[in-house]
Amino acid sequence: MPARGEMKGQQWETIVFGSKKIGKPTVPTSTPKPSASVLVPSNQAAHGGPTVIKSGKTAAQLDDETEDLKHQSVAPELKRAIMQARNAKHMTQKDLALQLGCDMKTVQEYESGRAIPNNALVAKMERVMGAKLPRAPRK
Repeated sequence: MPARGEMKGQQWETIVFGSKKIGKPTVPTSTPKPSASVLVPSNQAAHGGPTVIKSGKTAAQLDDETEDLKHQSVAPELKRAIMQARNAKHMTQKDLALQLGCDMKTVQEYESGRAIPNNALVAKMERVMGAKLPRAPRK
């Protein structure tokens, strides 16, 4: 149990980013540069900079980007072709999934356009349904 006046949780310290060292106040000779003051947890303060994650970007860069992390989706032509070929064979999504050896959810995602296209699976669909399907472009 913490003693009275002791705070629970994370300890926060004020970190000031700028080129000036903390010490005696000096008289500015020119206009001072603005410095940002940010509160960070004390365990991050020891690292000395913004945290860079596995993608090689800081959290601020990830927040700012819009298109860089979007994955490729199924083309509308492929969605329609899968549905038409499946219906021509009088198959349900479940039947197709069983013959492909995958989950029914995978087939649903392809037909709704939410799946990340995999040309190997598209080739397997072609063999099972006996129809030519458009392929996803390679990156």
